[in-house]
Amino acid sequence: MQDTSMQQNLYFEDVVVGDEAKTSTRKVTRADILTFGDITYDHHPLHTDDAFSREMGFDGIIAHGLYGLSLMQGLQSELKLYEKTSIGSLGWNNVRFSKPLMPDDEVYVRVRFTHKRESKKLDRGIVTETFSLINQRGEAITEAEHVTLLKRRPAEGEG
Repeated sequence: MQDTSMQQNLYFEDVVVGDEAKTSTRKVTRADILTFGDITYDHHPLHTDDAFSREMGFDGIIAHGLYGLSLMQGLQSELKLYEKTSIGSLGWNNVRFSKPLMPDDEVYVRVRFTHKRESKKLDRGIVTETFSLINQRGEAITEAEHVTLLKRRPAEGEG
């Protein structure tokens, strides 16, 4: 369920370290995994061949780790936290794939603001968030730290 209490279009000044948001839930399909493989040219048998994946100890094909990371960013973007205030992503740190993401998993993202600091440029600031991709059993599948560059709120009288 989407957390509708979080403000949209957050400026740097609006971010409160410690605040959290949850996204809507998304069911991952086999077709999603295969399409991601086609788009990225990653057709490793872990992502395409049930028998091979079972030989490796899984219940069938598993999603690409980067699919889970991309899905986290996509689900977070649906919250529109930075729809008109994001200048860009500065990168991902400490990415961990703790559990496999499987077809038919129902997942959501928990985003928590962990740090913020001013930038050298006065019109922007840097915010650090932790992302967790959580499955229907409450297990964290993927966890990562994301650093984003946000606009600062214009001073009174500025456009």
